[in-house]
Amino acid sequence: MTLKRVLDEVFDTFTTQTIFKNKNALRHEYVPDDLPHREKQIKELGAILAPNLVSMSTSNVFIYGKPGTGKTAVAKYVTNRLEEVGSQRGVNIKKIYINCNIFDSQYRVLSKLAESFNKDVPSTGWAIDQVYQSFIDGLNNVKGSVIVILDEIDYLTKRSCENLLYKLTRINSELENTTLSLIGITNNLVFKNTLDPRVKSSLGEEEIFFPPYNALQLEDILKKRVELVFEDGVCPLEVVKLCAAYAAKENGDARQALDLLRVSAELAVRDNKNKITESYVELAKERLEQDKIVEAVKTLPQHSKVILYSIIELENIDGDMITSGKVYKEYKKQCEMIGMDALTYRRISDLIKELDSQGLIFAEIKNIENMGRTREIRLAIEDDRVIEKIRNLLKGEFYS
Repeated sequence: MTLKRVLDEVFDTFTTQTIFKNKNALRHEYVPDDLPHREKQIKELGAILAPNLVSMSTSNVFIYGKPGTGKTAVAKYVTNRLEEVGSQRGVNIKKIYINCNIFDSQYRVLSKLAESFNKDVPSTGWAIDQVYQSFIDGLNNVKGSVIVILDEIDYLTKRSCENLLYKLTRINSELENTTLSLIGITNNLVFKNTLDPRVKSSLGEEEIFFPPYNALQLEDILKKRVELVFEDGVCPLEVVKLCAAYAAKENGDARQALDLLRVSAELAVRDNKNKITESYVELAKERLEQDKIVEAVKTLPQHSKVILYSIIELENIDGDMITSGKVYKEYKKQCEMIGMDALTYRRISDLIKELDSQGLIFAEIKNIENMGRTREIRLAIEDDRVIEKIRNLLKGEFYS
């Protein structure tokens, strides 16, 4: 059989399968018509934003909670409905959604806001004040209410964008016919405490907390999605329960539950099966855990990557206990090989502690005979396939 024929059969498996009715309903961005166990938060946010329907200004809102607790879905759900009701009543209400992990600078956020009012802003080249004024001009050309959702708002402070947040919380003093309110969303439960007091008081006029889901709540959420996504009989209840149980152990993350269900279904399709089984959930869990570790490594600062690579190398060649001193020696060797200036021993000790807190390594202080107190270091990753994948990833990055 030719390679083309083999590949065509792979394509046919996915294009001719019949287990899905609407696979898009498993995407994180999908906002369903029903959001189980978030009625309280929906009512709270709706009550805060309702004055927009009579052209009154509303408070800014700060929404926080752990990942996968429905924050973004609720914010979109309420503002989508608010736009619809406003249109029915002849009231102009406009929602603008921005993910600050993607639009992660003052310039990019402001240009996105300006473009929402058909303002043509170049990708680079303008002064910040010029982009800001373009946004103001766009706002003043409409009469009504504008709601700006800043999802993952903590990324803006990481990029020193507090001045932008301050401007946005004070922007109504510069508007003529329009009022603007902000909805800030974050997974960081203590993020607000890091804000400048001026921004903190304005942004957090109203606060809504989203608690994690428990296993039964996640089960309800998945049951609703299963009805939307799959044909009858494809996803049995035991699969739903298992996905919900695993996600409940991981901080009640609904996104993880949906990911488990999605990957389980994809694995079943690849095997040309028309029914998802618990064994596919187990395989999906293993795959997602591997991907999560690798993605975490990709986001590490460069020196932390070199430290992790050094530890992996030491575990391969050194059968004895790995100490922070050995790690630092190997780290300096790797820095020299890739042409990077090495940090001090004290700074490397801090980065080792950070890798430990992220669950990538274990770094334990021990009293060792003839050595005194020393830090023993070893990898926290047990899967050899994942370790090799990380090693190859880092090696390719450093030595390509």
